[in-house]
Amino acid sequence: MSQPISIMPCLDMRNGRVVKGVHFVDIRDAGDPVECAAAYCKAGADELALLDITATVENRGTMLDVVKRVAEVTTVPFTVGGGISDVASAAAVLNAGASKISTSSAAFRKPQIIAEMVREFGPQKVTVAIDVDRNDAMPSGYEVYIDGGRTATGFDAVEWAKRVDAFGVPVILPTSKAGDGAKTGYDLPVIRAMRQATSAQIVASGGAGKQEHFYEAIEAGATILLAASVFHFQLIGIPELKTYLRGRGVQVR
Repeated sequence: MSQPISIMPCLDMRNGRVVKGVHFVDIRDAGDPVECAAAYCKAGADELALLDITATVENRGTMLDVVKRVAEVTTVPFTVGGGISDVASAAAVLNAGASKISTSSAAFRKPQIIAEMVREFGPQKVTVAIDVDRNDAMPSGYEVYIDGGRTATGFDAVEWAKRVDAFGVPVILPTSKAGDGAKTGYDLPVIRAMRQATSAQIVASGGAGKQEHFYEAIEAGATILLAASVFHFQLIGIPELKTYLRGRGVQVR
């Protein structure tokens, strides 16, 4: 393993609260984002993700007040996504204290936004998230979804990842609709395919339910392990997960 693995709890946010769903629906409350962020930093998280999951469909920007409050308590890099549609909205989020921004639907609709953000902020500040679902009609077997997983695009997910990679984006975050919140394991074929097709780091997202799932994602090529439910509802602790992975010979941050 050439680079150490990062553990990244994900705070999906709606109306200023952390929530968690299954397959992008059946949303339940999981706490206050500032309290959650502080607790995860204390527990040994390497990075955090804060995703305003309804910003795009509600046609508004990210809640900057929440980003500011989370930035005040966060001691690790944190990526903010949701409602970031252009350079100005990305700049506002970075100025509020985020370390990086993540863009998904807007990037798909207007790919030149990716180039503009990379040019403006540098590639290290830009992550592109790709929501995917299985579709056997696609060459890779996976289709890109936008608008928080609500809208099918008819576009192949791995082909889109290749286009994103060509902009020099260093991190791609695919989330499998089939895996999201189901705790049945990450969607390994999509991680593997994107890792093989791009030079980017791939984030494993959607489906972690037990420690073995994290190890499987690493074997598939992920270097950043994102999870929500298992951390929010104390099914797996970050220190014990790191101990488990080290025991399997994985270099962890």
